[in-house]
Amino acid sequence: MGVQIGFVGTRFAGTDGVSLESAKWAKVLWDHRHVSHWYSGKSDRDPSVSMVVPHAFFDHPDIQWINRRAFGTRTRTPDVTQRIYTLADYLKGTLYEFTRRYDLDLLIVQNALCIPMNLPLGVALTNFIAETGFPTIAHHHDFYWERDRFSVSAVTDMLWMAFPPALPQIQNVTINSFAQEDLSHRRGVSSMLVPNVLDFETPPPEADEYASHFRKDIGLDENDILFLQPTRVVPRKGIEHAIALVAALKDDRCKLVISHASGDEGDEYLQVLKDLAEASGVDLRLVDKQVGDKRGKDAEGNRIYTLADAYSQADFITYPSIYEGFGNALLEAFYYRKPVLVNRYSIYVADIEPKGARVISMDGYLTKDVVAKVEKIIHDKAFRDEMVDFNYEIGRAFFSYGVLRRKLRSLVTHFTGQDNL
Repeated sequence: MGVQIGFVGTRFAGTDGVSLESAKWAKVLWDHRHVSHWYSGKSDRDPSVSMVVPHAFFDHPDIQWINRRAFGTRTRTPDVTQRIYTLADYLKGTLYEFTRRYDLDLLIVQNALCIPMNLPLGVALTNFIAETGFPTIAHHHDFYWERDRFSVSAVTDMLWMAFPPALPQIQNVTINSFAQEDLSHRRGVSSMLVPNVLDFETPPPEADEYASHFRKDIGLDENDILFLQPTRVVPRKGIEHAIALVAALKDDRCKLVISHASGDEGDEYLQVLKDLAEASGVDLRLVDKQVGDKRGKDAEGNRIYTLADAYSQADFITYPSIYEGFGNALLEAFYYRKPVLVNRYSIYVADIEPKGARVISMDGYLTKDVVAKVEKIIHDKAFRDEMVDFNYEIGRAFFSYGVLRRKLRSLVTHFTGQDNL
């Protein structure tokens, strides 16, 4: 008999880290007949097992109204307090309805109790769990104290109450060891560390005929060397280092391709990168219009590719991030057996590097030695193959669905007594 599980978050749609990881959790749980249901403000999950409550989405106008008045200032007006608690009461009612509608046994809250993108939802969840004692796993991807924009706040009382709450019914889960230590120091709350994972037990399929058109469709020649930056265009991704690397290689065949758009942080950084690439003589291509969630055609009839297609056609992955909560793109590089440049961001140093992965690493700046190593990888196939095959095995050992299955078995058994994962 499977457990009825309810995932709760602000959004389960698209390719953000929370949506992707929650889908992996649901898949591993479903393999053992645990049925997942979804509560969020925006969803692309099956409507028959989903409850969409628009006010649960962080981009809802009422939530944005609150956020503008809650952060960047030290005090709030009474109407802000009132609106937060009124909405929290309403959302708490919808959580009661969600658990009744699907006769749930366990909640898995995805990021809604650690980063205050939606204050009323965090308060609603905290009150709901305190009132019902409902068994809850709180999966924390980002804490508010990790983000500058939440550092000045008029809602410190609510942050202490609900982000996250220190309730005995909640089993907390963190995705890296720094977050685990921070949560312990700041809140006196213990947590289980569950890293982000990929399905290393199932190797990626060979690139098919459709994927083989990717290079031509983005304007590359057969002999070009494709450096893929598989991230959004935001400053913490350190993409200027990828431009510096391609410039230092002094090879016209090297092309830098960025897979994602700027997102919600504006285009100023993108313009800086374009100017830098032009000044450095680097051929920089943005292909966010040609890379989507699934294959298809755009309005003009051009092919749309998946990120997996882009990986399959890449020669080298650049990942010079300054900060990451974990580093999914690094795992993807291991999974698709591609060599990768990594800037040694703190979570990589603490949680990934000790596992022994073979990458080209830099320490905040590019050296001649790094450039020489990249050149060797590009031109020495045997060396490259040995490196990427080794990294795949590292992924299988430490970041696979098998690892997630063991962790989830422990969590689900803790609450339900069912050991069938």
